[in-house]
Amino acid sequence: MIAEEKRARRRAHIADAAMRLFAERGFDAVTVNEVAEAAGVAKATLFNYFPTKESLVLHVLDDDLARVVAERAPDRTPLRALREHYREAVAEPADSHVPGLRTMVRVIQQSPALIAGVSRFRGEQVAALVKALIEAGEPDDMRVRLMAAHIVTAVGTVQETFFQRLTDGMPPPAAGRLVGGDLDLAFDLLERAFGGEEN
Repeated sequence: MIAEEKRARRRAHIADAAMRLFAERGFDAVTVNEVAEAAGVAKATLFNYFPTKESLVLHVLDDDLARVVAERAPDRTPLRALREHYREAVAEPADSHVPGLRTMVRVIQQSPALIAGVSRFRGEQVAALVKALIEAGEPDDMRVRLMAAHIVTAVGTVQETFFQRLTDGMPPPAAGRLVGGDLDLAFDLLERAFGGEEN
C-alpha cells in the first residue's frame, strides 16, 4: 500500500508540473524533457507514469468503462453498472478540483494535438468496451458496436458539458446538480435504445 501511495503521489506531482508548464506556454510549446526537469525526474521515469506527452493531460479522462462492465455484479446489466459507476463519481464534491479542471479545459481547447488525442482516446474506449460487452454476452455484431459508441459518446458529452460549465464560471454545486441529471438522461436514453433494467 505504501508503494502504491508513493507511486500515486509521484504521478500527481509529474502531472501537476506538466500542467503548470502547459498553462503558462501552451501544450505544443513544451517538451517532455522540460516537464521531466520541472518535475525533478528522469525522462524515462516520466514515461513509466505517462506513456505519451498527451497522456500528461488526458489521463484525467481515463475512465475504464470496459473494466466497469467486466467487474459488474452478476445481477447488474452493463448499462446499469455504468450508470451506478457514474452516479458514485458525481456524488463527490467538485470544489477542490475546479481550478485544475478549468486549466485542463483551456489547455486542451488551445491544442490541436490534444483535441486529436481526445478523439483517439474515445476510439480506444469504444474498442475496449465492444470487447467487454461481447464477453458479457452481447452478440458480436453491429448492434454491440453502436451500443459501445453511443455509451462512450454520451458519457463524453456529459463530461465535456460539466467541464465547460465550470470553465464558464458556474458554481461547482450547481454544476454538480446538473451533471447528475445529465447522466440520468443519458442512461435513460441508452436503456431505451439498447435494453436493460428500467430506472
